[in-house]
This record gives sequence, C-alpha cells and structure tokens, in this order.
Amino acid sequence: MNPRVILGIETSCDETAAALLINGRIVADRTTRQLLHERYGGVVPELASRAHERLLTDAVEGVMRDASVKTDDIEAVAATYGPGLAGALLVGLSFAKGLAAGLGVPFLGVNHIEGHLWSAELTAGPLPLPFLGLVASGGHTLTVGVHGFGRYNRLGATRDDAAGELFDKVGRLLGYGFPAGEAIDKEAMDYNGDPVRFPRARLSDDPLGFSFSGLKTAVLYYLRSRYKSGKSGFELTTEVRASVAAGIMEAVADMLATGLSNACDLADYRALVVSGGVAASRFLRERFSGFAAERGLPLFIPPPEHCTDNGSMIAYAGYRRFNGGWESPLDLSVDPGADLCSNHC
Repeated sequence: MNPRVILGIETSCDETAAALLINGRIVADRTTRQLLHERYGGVVPELASRAHERLLTDAVEGVMRDASVKTDDIEAVAATYGPGLAGALLVGLSFAKGLAAGLGVPFLGVNHIEGHLWSAELTAGPLPLPFLGLVASGGHTLTVGVHGFGRYNRLGATRDDAAGELFDKVGRLLGYGFPAGEAIDKEAMDYNGDPVRFPRARLSDDPLGFSFSGLKTAVLYYLRSRYKSGKSGFELTTEVRASVAAGIMEAVADMLATGLSNACDLADYRALVVSGGVAASRFLRERFSGFAAERGLPLFIPPPEHCTDNGSMIAYAGYRRFNGGWESPLDLSVDPGADLCSNHC
C-alpha cells in the first residue's frame, strides 16, 4: 500500500503550525509562536491573522523540505476549522482548502479540541478506551468522555476563564510577561515555603464544571490589600511572588482534580488523558500523576511540544478521519465556537 501522507495546518490562535505525517507517524513539524503579542499582554486577533498570513507558507514549505516530501506526494490536507479566533482560523482553513483543491486531494476539517484529545497517541500509541480526557489551555478547560475516535461525551467545562487564561491574567499582576503560565509554573516548582492559601471554587449546580474567575479576583484582592501597585504589576519580593505563584498552582490543581474526580465517579474509564498548553506544566503533571495513581488509572500526557497548539495533532486527527472515510466539503466555514461534536459525531 502506498504511504499515506497527510499535511496538517493549525492557526486557531497565535501559533502558526504545520506538520507532515506519513502512515500515522510525524516526520516533520514546525511551530512558530507569534512573539509580537507580548507587548500587548495578550493575543490581538487582527495581528494574529496577519502574522499567520506571513508565516504559514514558510511553515508548510519548511516541513516539506524537512521530510523530503513533494507537493504531489500529499494525499490529504487537514486544517483546524474551530474553535478559535475567526480571522486566524480563516487563514489556515483557506490555505488548506486551496491546496487540497489544487492537488485534487481530500480536505479534512479538524476540530481543535479533537486534535488535543488524541495528541498523546502520537508518542504513546493506541490509548485505552474509554478514557477520560481533560483539555486545559489558554482558551479551553473541559473534560470529555472518549469512547472512540469521533465518539465523545462532553462532561464539564469552565463557565468563565480557562485555566491558561487565568495564568495570563494573574501573571500581569505578578509582573510576569505574556504568556505567564511557564513563569508561574517555574516559581511554584522551585518554591519550598508555605504557599498562599487561595479559595477553591466548588460549583454545587455543576459538579463537573470549573470556574477560575473567583481565584483571579482573590489573587487581586490579596495583593491589593498588602502591596503597592507599580507600572508592571505589584511590587513584590522574590519570596512573596513565589509564594503567591505556588498558591495559585495549588488552587488550580485542586480544582482540576475535583472536576476529574467527579467525572471518574460517573463511568468506568480505563485511562486519564491530559492535553492542552496547561498540561505542559511540571507542577500540574506531578499532581495529575498522583491523582491517576490514586484512581488506579494509567496517565497519558503528550510531550510539551505536543501540548501547546501544533500541526502534528491536526495532521494526526486528519489521518484518523481520512482512514475512517471522512472528508470535509470545500465550503466548510470557520466556526470560532465549534462544539466538539459539531463535525462527524
């Protein structure tokens, strides 16, 4: 059988990414994070779209050179259609549809969340089914019962800020740059003192859901009542900043564990799979490992480069769809608020 060569494109937010997959194995992968957003303290949608337009062609040509693959070798083109920023999604989707049409090969629209859910298979191999999936990133925090590829049961989600969004917002208060998650994680991992104790949100009406806005407010009030505010956050000693960072990570870990525990009580899952940019946190990886061990579940977390948005996860999800006989119409539109089951579920 001829090798199946899939090109994957990801442009849902501020990472411009492309990857090539041959017979289910990643052979080339390039991701460029748009550093221009750091000066604004957050992603500027219009600037993200323009950056994707500048960077995407180089990313695609780069992975083809890396893998020694010619355009005519490509058998299908996969791209994220949602959820994400509308303008950013449009750049990648339009590029993918144009390339697929020009080559006369199938176009595969991939849900961004689906890509994250299956990204662990790129390195771990087939995942035990059914598994409980947690996707935690700057734009999403949700749990999903996964019973097979394309067979999903959306369980709980954040009703306000996503976990990664929380890190970026409190990071500005602490004087970190954007994105702030990595800096907060490092401070928490290196801190050996007593962390600040922040409240943990418990949703009595939604035990599977999450809420992080209250934690954000608690951090603000704690700092405002004790420290002077400066031009780049509150004026804190290194010790105080670390104790706050550790307290934030402790609170987030506890809230995520509560949601996972409540989800585990509802079904007999055979594994826990954690993905998304927040899953790159060393602090949270240790907590997830402990939680999974207590529950007697094998834990699967992609390597850090496959936790953040990347083309490999889109290429792989596209590969699974291609093998399942799915193909997307060329008039597929971007869907910034796409539900996980809005495509082929």
